[in-house]
Amino acid sequence: MEVGPLARMLVGYASGREDVQEVVNEALGRLEVPVGALFSTLGRTAARGLETRLAVHWMQEFYDSLIDNIRGGRLSTFTRERWEPSTWPATAEGVGLSEAPRGALAHWIRIKDRVIDNYQLVVPSTWNASPRDAEGTPGAYEAALMDNTPVVDPELPLEILRVVHSFDPCMACAVHVTDPERSEITRIQIV
Repeated sequence: MEVGPLARMLVGYASGREDVQEVVNEALGRLEVPVGALFSTLGRTAARGLETRLAVHWMQEFYDSLIDNIRGGRLSTFTRERWEPSTWPATAEGVGLSEAPRGALAHWIRIKDRVIDNYQLVVPSTWNASPRDAEGTPGAYEAALMDNTPVVDPELPLEILRVVHSFDPCMACAVHVTDPERSEITRIQIV
């Protein structure tokens, strides 16, 4: 399962969020495609624009809430007691989970003797570009390409690049086209 704007739009749509359903239904209507079209390169690309459109409205709500807080004298944005590193224990661990524009983002940190001992993160492209798991389930890129992606010119597989780029990977991308015996037919590198 992929992470990112399409995943967020699908969850919002399926859970009945009226704002999400409104923009998704409008887009599907204008494009004259069924809901199933969301599970495609078109769907991933459209989801970025639809989420941006929704974010404009959400930002207005955040702004209004911020102004209400300021007017009400609520000015604190963090817990001051925990801000100063000298007050932290010698050993500490923390986890941060968030949704970034590309998808789910996770950070883990371990501090030992007030110095970072280990820092680890899993970024959206790690989820989407993952290899097959222990049960053989393909990662999101591979699964998307297995949907019978037609390739007009194997020497210039633009269709494959479009599918991979629809995930908005945060890394350089190379596409290797192989035959069923895994012999390379062509390799395209985009940096």
